[in-house]
Amino acid sequence: MTAVAALKDIFTKNLRQSGIYIAFVVIVGLFAIRTNGMLLSPDNLTNIVLQYSYILILATGMVIVIIAGHIDLSVGSVVALTGAVSAIVVIQKGGPWWAGVLAALAVGLVVGVWQGFWVAIVGIPAFIVTLAGMLLFRGLTLQVLNNISLSPFPSGYQKIAGGFLFNGLLGGNGYDVFTLVVFAIAAVAYAYSQLRTRQGRLRYQQSVESFPLFVLRIVLVAAVVMAFAWRLANSRGLPIVLIILGALIMTYTIVTTKTVFGRHVYAIGGNLSAAQLSGVKVKKVNFWIFVNMGLLSAIAGIVYSSRSNGAQPAAGNMFELDAIAACFIGGASTTGGVGRVTGAMVGGLIMAVMSNGMSLMGVDQSVQQIVKGLVLLLAVAFDIYNKRRAGAAR
Repeated sequence: MTAVAALKDIFTKNLRQSGIYIAFVVIVGLFAIRTNGMLLSPDNLTNIVLQYSYILILATGMVIVIIAGHIDLSVGSVVALTGAVSAIVVIQKGGPWWAGVLAALAVGLVVGVWQGFWVAIVGIPAFIVTLAGMLLFRGLTLQVLNNISLSPFPSGYQKIAGGFLFNGLLGGNGYDVFTLVVFAIAAVAYAYSQLRTRQGRLRYQQSVESFPLFVLRIVLVAAVVMAFAWRLANSRGLPIVLIILGALIMTYTIVTTKTVFGRHVYAIGGNLSAAQLSGVKVKKVNFWIFVNMGLLSAIAGIVYSSRSNGAQPAAGNMFELDAIAACFIGGASTTGGVGRVTGAMVGGLIMAVMSNGMSLMGVDQSVQQIVKGLVLLLAVAFDIYNKRRAGAAR
């Protein structure tokens, strides 16, 4: 495939996915200009990672739910509940910080089993089950906390979302070399995985982009990754929460693209009847989808309570809408069967950059909500346009 043909393929057949990356670059550039470079300053980029990581964690699980044709409205309440349980164990009962983490994870799994049972076994639509869960788990949060806030967490727990890994370990003249090394290894690993994927497609005589375009894409990704690493290295180093988020992204990218479970999720969302006739155990897959969402909601609850250094009855309010918006902006389809973990991450970053950029510009909170709503609406409209265009082309 020639470079011109490959570019045409990227910008037409894969418009939903390629368009979101272009939009992300444009939005970052726009806000970088409007904030006189403050958006991309080392300290501000670090703050974006720390402040919005829990939304990206939720979006990682939410995109799987949406691909399967479901929705989860309860994740914000589960974030609050798991954070509350962790606070009770650590702050009120005086347990070690890791005991609070384990308790929160256990609660998240129980919540996932509960909702998975009603959706997969009983057959109640996920919208209804999770809407009930939103009310149920918020009420349980109020009862667990006795309608009061608990703080502060010990330093070990606070480091989950506010700590930095081995800062200064390898030295550096005003920057953290360890952060640069970690990101360099990640960039090399990405290049190697992409090369393996390309070779595999060639072996099966599938179409691939031209080699110069392939190299250009790898170089551009590596340049962006290392530029981001340089900014972090010139601030406080490598955030622990970024390691957690990176591990989740890699794990769930593999799960959704390389495993039988991932293929079954796409099959259920793409065509439920065909999936059933093909032997996909729909109930089992749907059950584990919600168990997984409960687990990731618990991780987000741990990160959020660590970041806020306490548990509040109103914690996690509207988080579910931010996570859902990140998925749809990132290319997930409203009817299921389409979406990627990486797309959801980019969608979440777009929301984060817009929120942070508008805050730096002093934009009123009400205007920020209006802008976010319009962006979400345009993203869904773009999805509908793509489907109609594909249908007309047949």
